[in-house]
Amino acid sequence: MNLNSNIESVFRTTSIQKSALKKLGLHTIEDLLFYFPSRYNDLSQIKNIIDLEAGEVASVYGEILAIKTKKTFRGKIPMTESVVRDSTGSIKIIWFHQAFVGRVLFPGEKIKLTGKVTSGKSGVYLANPEYEKIKEMPDPTESLFAEEKVGEQNWHFPVYKETKGITSKWLYHATSRALSEITDLQEYLPNKILKKYNLPNLRTALFWIHMPRRIEDAIAARKRFAFEEVFFIQLERLHDRNHYDLEGSFQIKINDEDIIKFLGRFPFAPTNAQNKAISEILSDMTKTRPMSRLLEGDVGSGKTLVAALASYATIANRPLSQKDKKEGRIIQQDFGNLQVAYMAPTEILATQHFESFIKYFSHLPINIALITGSGCKKFPSKVDPSGSTNISRSQLLKWVENGEIPILLGTHALIQKTVKFKNLALVIIDEQHRFGTNQRQKLAKKPARLDDASRSGGDSSSHSVIPHLLSMTATPIPRTLALTIYGDLDLTLLDEMPAGRKQIITEIVLPEERENVYEKVRKEIIAGRQVYVICPRIDEPNQTPSLASDGTEKEIKALEMKAVTTEAKRLKKEVFPEYIVGVLHGQMSKDKKEEVMKLFSENKIQILVATSVIEVGINVPNATVIIIEGAERFGLAQLHQFRGRVVRSNDQAYCYTFTETKSAKSIERLKALKNAKNGFELSELDLMLRGAGELGGGKQWGISDIGMEALKNIKMVEAARTEARRIIESDPELEKLPAIKEKVRQKADEFHFE
Repeated sequence: MNLNSNIESVFRTTSIQKSALKKLGLHTIEDLLFYFPSRYNDLSQIKNIIDLEAGEVASVYGEILAIKTKKTFRGKIPMTESVVRDSTGSIKIIWFHQAFVGRVLFPGEKIKLTGKVTSGKSGVYLANPEYEKIKEMPDPTESLFAEEKVGEQNWHFPVYKETKGITSKWLYHATSRALSEITDLQEYLPNKILKKYNLPNLRTALFWIHMPRRIEDAIAARKRFAFEEVFFIQLERLHDRNHYDLEGSFQIKINDEDIIKFLGRFPFAPTNAQNKAISEILSDMTKTRPMSRLLEGDVGSGKTLVAALASYATIANRPLSQKDKKEGRIIQQDFGNLQVAYMAPTEILATQHFESFIKYFSHLPINIALITGSGCKKFPSKVDPSGSTNISRSQLLKWVENGEIPILLGTHALIQKTVKFKNLALVIIDEQHRFGTNQRQKLAKKPARLDDASRSGGDSSSHSVIPHLLSMTATPIPRTLALTIYGDLDLTLLDEMPAGRKQIITEIVLPEERENVYEKVRKEIIAGRQVYVICPRIDEPNQTPSLASDGTEKEIKALEMKAVTTEAKRLKKEVFPEYIVGVLHGQMSKDKKEEVMKLFSENKIQILVATSVIEVGINVPNATVIIIEGAERFGLAQLHQFRGRVVRSNDQAYCYTFTETKSAKSIERLKALKNAKNGFELSELDLMLRGAGELGGGKQWGISDIGMEALKNIKMVEAARTEARRIIESDPELEKLPAIKEKVRQKADEFHFE
C-alpha cells in the first residue's frame, strides 16, 4: 500500500460507500491519511443514561426496547425512532434521514451509541448517533473500551465529518490499517524546523491525530499540521513576491509641490494615517521594481483619497527639474503619458468611483472612462464638457490601446483580453478579496510596452514591464490572516477616521424593543435623515423548513427570516405609512438599481429595504440609520460592512441589530459588534469567538479548519513566515529541498516554479 493507492482498491467498499468517499473528496490513501478528525470523543467517560445532559456528546450502552421508522415534518423526512435502556433509565434515539436503521436494528439487541444529547419537547434524546451492535452489556467493573484501545491510555475516539455510507468508525479503522501498512510515507519538513519548534515527525503526527493516546498528543499533531499549512502558504506567497520583484516597472517621478496642490483641492485635510499611506505608496512607485501593496482601512477611513492621489502621481509623471525650479519656469505637464486601471467588484461601486474621479480630475486635460458589462462611458463629453457620455465599447478599447484614456475604471470587464493598454503603470483593485486570485493577476500582470522617457532605468529601448499594484479592502482582516494570505504584499493600515466622525451607536434589539426603535428611527426621518433596512433574503421561501446541519430535530426557521419584498410592504403599511419605502436587491436589473439609488440619494426614498447588495459601494451621506434584520445570520465582518454605510458624514449614526436568537454565542458576537472600537479589533474578536472553521473567508482562502487554527497564534504565523523567508532567500526555487518543493506543488495550484 502506498500514498497513491486508490482507496477502493485497498478496502472493500459498497456502491454507497464509493459515492460517499467521492463526496468527501477521498480518492487515495494520502487523501485518507490527511482527512483529519474534527473532534474526539472521550471514551474513558462512559455515561449512564440517567446522567446525560443536553448539549454534550456522549457514549452509552443499552438494550433496544422498541424501534420503528416513520415520516415527519409534513411527511417529507424519513427517520428511525428507538428507545434504549440501561440499568439507570431509558432514552429516545432519533436517526433523521436514516430510515434504513430500522431495518438493521431490532428490539432486544444490545447496542453501543455515541451521539449528541439534544433537548426536545418531551425531554432529551440522542440525535443521529453512531451505533454498534454488541453481544453482551459490559461489566461495569472492567474496561469498557478494550477493543478500541491502541495503547493503555487511548480513550479518545476520533470523530470525522461524515456522509451517508462513511462513518467515523469506518474512517478510524481504515486509517489505522493504512498507517500500519503504508510503505512510502516520507517526512518533508526539514529536521531542523521540527526540532526548533518541537514538532512531531510526519508518521508520529499522523498516528497522534487519528488515534491519540492522550489529548495532548492530538494537540501536538494538530500544531504540526497547522504550522506546515501556514508554512507552505508563506512559501508560495514569498516565492511569487520574489519573482514579482524581479520584474521591471514604471519609475514614477514625484513632484512634491504637485502632490500638495492636488491634496489642497479636497475640502478636508488628510489624516495622519492617510499621509503615512501616501508616503509609503509614493515611495514604492519611485522604484524600478513594481509596487505590491495592500491598503487595509476601515469603512470611511479614506482609501479612495489615497487611491486618487496615487492615480494623480501616475498620470502627472512630469516634474520640474531643479534648473526649472531655480529659474521659476512653468512647464505644462504632459498628462496622459501613463495609464491607471481601477477595478471594483460591482457596477454600482465602479460607477460611484467613476463619478468621484470626475470630480477629482475635472480640472485636468485628461479623459476618464468607465467599462462594465452593461456599457461604457467617457468624460469629458463632447456634447457636455462638464459631464460624461455613453460610447461604444469598440471606440473605448481603441482609445485605451492608443493611450488616450489615462484613467479607466470598471468591473471585471477590465480583465478581458480585448482590453489592451499602451502604458499601464498602476493597477488599483478595490475590495480585492471579492475577486479570485486569477482575476486579480490577469489585471495586475497585464504587460505594457514602454517606449518613452518614463521607462524604468531611462534607457531608450522598448521593453515589456508590469504595472504597480495597489490592492484595497475595507473588510477587517486579522493580522495573522493578513500575514499569511497576503504574504506577497506589503501591508499599509488606515487605522484613523477623518476628523469630526462620531462613533456609531450600535444597539442589540430584541422583539419586545422593536416599537421603541421604530420611534427613534421616525425622529431621524423627521430630522431629514434616511434609513437602510437589511434583510437576509429577497422573497419568502416556498419550500418547507429543512433540518439543521447537525441533523437534529431543530428546524432552520427559514420562514421566519425577514424578506425584502414582504418587509418593505409591512413597513409601508404598518410602521411608516407616511414615508416612501424603496426596495433594492441583486435580482433587479442594472437600470432599476440605478433608478432606486438615484431616488434614495436625492432623498425621494426615505427608507431603503435591501439585501446584502448594499454591503459595498453605497455612499449616501444623508443616511444615518441602519436596521439589520436577523443580525445573527450574518458574519461579524459583514455586519461591520453594513454598519459602514451610515458613517459617511459627521452626523450621529445609528445601527440597530434586530435579533430573535436565544443563543448565548450569537448574542456574544453581537455584543462584540456593539463594543468593538474599529474593524481591526472586531476581526480579532471574530476569529476568537466564531472559531477556526467559521471565520468569514476561511473557505474562500482555501485554508482548512486546522490551518485556520494557526491563525489564532501570531507566534506560530510569524515563525512559519520567518522559516519560509529564510528558505526562499537562500533557495528561491527550492532546488535543495525537493520534498518541500513537491509538497508545495501538491498544495498550491497556482504555485509555478521555473
